[in-house]
Amino acid sequence: MKKLLGLLVVLAVALPASADVLKNVEIKGEIQTIASDVNHNEVDGDPITPADIYNAGTGYRVLAGLSANLVEDVTANLTFQQADMWNGAIAGDSYLNHEGNTALAEANVVLSNLFDCFEATIGRQFYGEEDSAVMYFGPNHYNAEGMYAPSVDAAKLTYADDAKALTVIAGKIDLTTGLGLAPNTFAGADFRMNLTDAIKLQAYLYDFNNVDDGTGTGTETRYVGFYGAKLSFAPEAFLLSAEYARNFGGHKFLKEEGKENRGYMLKVDGAVNVEAFKVRGAFLYETEDFWAFGNYTPGLLIGHVFGGQTNLYSAEGVRMFNVGIDVNPFEKWTFSLDGYSFQDRFGHHSATFEGDLVAKYQHNEYVQLFAGFGYAKYGTNEPMNAPAGVTYKGYLHKDNFKGQLGMLINF
Repeated sequence: MKKLLGLLVVLAVALPASADVLKNVEIKGEIQTIASDVNHNEVDGDPITPADIYNAGTGYRVLAGLSANLVEDVTANLTFQQADMWNGAIAGDSYLNHEGNTALAEANVVLSNLFDCFEATIGRQFYGEEDSAVMYFGPNHYNAEGMYAPSVDAAKLTYADDAKALTVIAGKIDLTTGLGLAPNTFAGADFRMNLTDAIKLQAYLYDFNNVDDGTGTGTETRYVGFYGAKLSFAPEAFLLSAEYARNFGGHKFLKEEGKENRGYMLKVDGAVNVEAFKVRGAFLYETEDFWAFGNYTPGLLIGHVFGGQTNLYSAEGVRMFNVGIDVNPFEKWTFSLDGYSFQDRFGHHSATFEGDLVAKYQHNEYVQLFAGFGYAKYGTNEPMNAPAGVTYKGYLHKDNFKGQLGMLINF
């Protein structure tokens, strides 16, 4: 971490810019460290058990970078990231032994007040909201199985006022989805509107081109993607939202050719705040062939290992129920208790139940400590629906316990 921060300082000093530019350089980033362990019942005669798909040990991720106002209405952002597991250290260890763990997370220029009404971001960037079930590229938190933060190389244009916001984006990604597709280029749009002070609407559409369509003939130009909408009702101390997203795929835009391209997702969330208590609930329903680039990771066990692709739970999709409560008994403390029920979407097998207890301590506005304990009682002998190229078996007929400790620092 010292080497990474030192490199950023050297870059800041070496910038061929005027003194006025250097005055507007801001160092930014975050440090996340998570130690986790999993205890489990062995599967008799099988060396590969559910715990093998969870990280055990201590891992870290450092995001550190610069944000500089180059000239009026022009900002440049440069962020590096390093992520690894604690493996000890060798005296005099060279940075060359670690450079493979360092990646460029952000490198973009932001043009504000473009044509007096737009903002343009051009280059490598994070995109989306962390709690999105369909579209997010960026760092996740509290997840011991999530290390590097993905990003996109794209051009993004946004128009926003007090009532609405429209974002269009186009670029390239390098990421394999749950269907085994590897998109190259993509384009999309996200529209948001405040219908009233309490009612908000979001609609989106994303299309991916130049993907392998699974025909065995090699990479073909083909349209695949997803579209959806989310409606939220959030008066004071209350929240209710519903989101529906659906895949499309074919040789024509927005066509649905073949059953494999018609996956869909329904997600409903609710919450009520009562003084120091917050009661939450969620319902998720996904078909087995729905795919997107979400970051919804429910629970410490089941949701985390799939990295947002919760439809990988079984070969018949997933339906999930969640009930939780957040309590703030003291000024800096938050305790969360959650219960989850996972089944395939048809309910063909008994449910897998998970219970989690998480505590967070806000040391100050920049530093947070957290701890969690989760237990999953599996209710099926059916293997999890592993994505292409993943070799774990992950039988779901034994129990897992997972504990983790962590620290999150923002600067």
